[in-house]
Amino acid sequence: MTETIPPRAPRPARGPSMADVAERAGVSTQTVSRVANGLTNVEPATRDRVLQAMQVLGYRPNKAARALRSGRFRNIGITMFTLSTYGNMRTLDGITVAAAAAGYSITLVPVRDPTQEAVSSAFTNLVEQAVDGIILLIEAHLVDNSEVELPPGLPVVVVDSGARADYPVVDNDQTEGARLATQHLLDLGHDTVWHVAGPEGSYPASRRHESWRDTLQAHGRAVPPLFRGDWTAASGHALGLEIAHRPEITAVFAANDAMALGIMSALHESGRRIPQDVSIVGFDDMAESDSFWPPLTTVHQDFDLVGQRSIEILLEEIEHAPIVPVRSIVPVRLVLRASTGTPPHAP
Repeated sequence: MTETIPPRAPRPARGPSMADVAERAGVSTQTVSRVANGLTNVEPATRDRVLQAMQVLGYRPNKAARALRSGRFRNIGITMFTLSTYGNMRTLDGITVAAAAAGYSITLVPVRDPTQEAVSSAFTNLVEQAVDGIILLIEAHLVDNSEVELPPGLPVVVVDSGARADYPVVDNDQTEGARLATQHLLDLGHDTVWHVAGPEGSYPASRRHESWRDTLQAHGRAVPPLFRGDWTAASGHALGLEIAHRPEITAVFAANDAMALGIMSALHESGRRIPQDVSIVGFDDMAESDSFWPPLTTVHQDFDLVGQRSIEILLEEIEHAPIVPVRSIVPVRLVLRASTGTPPHAP
């Protein structure tokens, strides 16, 4: 019995090569290579002619081959716990915009569980994705655990963390922001300020909590018991119902705007007026915070600048040489709106 061998499928047509582009543009292949790799030692008119030839022919540079030649993939790895919080999303947006402007792409690997194993697995995943460096957006003390090994041999920048001294850190000024919020309420005449903190294990939450406490103590004021939320408006609402039934509470500093929104909703439902009965300050300055009822006094964080600085520091390490680990702190400011006022007993 004779076996019939099916005909081999025809090979796909070869795409345009660098030589094809060079021929059409009337330049050497070395010139095409320089344009494809973004080098600047090409006359503008020649560059335009090469780019036009690439477009007409449908030429796409081979990124893999380029990476082999240059030793760079022009890809930055990002790992983070959650995409659901306002701060993380805004910071990630700032990172991606800055990376794109520098000609780098982004590979995102989320970490679902705040465990050493999960973080280490994310690092391994990113290294396998061929990245030139990594930015960590992990709001947890876990990163500072000496048992957590960050990727060896790769530039790393950490956002919203900071006890480790062996990697650069970029962060908004959490301490100053909480001080400004607490000080503002004290200056209005409130005897003390209650605090709705973020979740345990979060660096922003712990820094804001510590600064709130230190500011009260510096002024000789009582430090009330802490309320603990989880960054969500739902947790703020649940705590706000308790706050609403405690007439001694006249000033509240919420660790983020979402929880402040939940607190305000609960106060409205309970018949407590803002700011006549209770003053509220948030933290973040969400785009919607000026549309709260009433508009929310809050601490403005520059997430775009945090993202930009993270990329700048990382690219300095990638493209030049390792730098001395630094802490880059981005200034914050207090935005005054209608949710704060003098306490009910004030004249």
